[in-house]
Amino acid sequence: MTENKKYGIDVSIHTMYLPDQSDLEADRYVFAYTINISNTGDIASQLISRHWIITNENGDAQEVRGLGVVGEQPLLNPGDSFEYTSGTAISSSVGSMKGSYQMVAEDGHHFDVAIPEFILSVPRILH
Repeated sequence: MTENKKYGIDVSIHTMYLPDQSDLEADRYVFAYTINISNTGDIASQLISRHWIITNENGDAQEVRGLGVVGEQPLLNPGDSFEYTSGTAISSSVGSMKGSYQMVAEDGHHFDVAIPEFILSVPRILH
């Protein structure tokens, strides 16, 4: 059994621009993102913490670290998924997010799961 199969976590992301919470005159663009985390491995694993790098179109980045996600530290048995929605505000109409989740498997093994970079964009801004 390979380590990757034993500790397999997949991450999928869907984003949405929230115009009703944004303030264009103040350069405040608000986005929601829904993330689905699936345990594709062979061992139960718990999400302990998160690390985000949020970047606007000018390259200005902010880092966010914290315990769990949306106040939870979900335990995912093999085949389980956990979905949550959160949000962020940036100072430009286009930006991106990427990061990682810090996990611990029920056998005590600690590992990171990369969150692939995804684009935050006001509709019809990018071609």
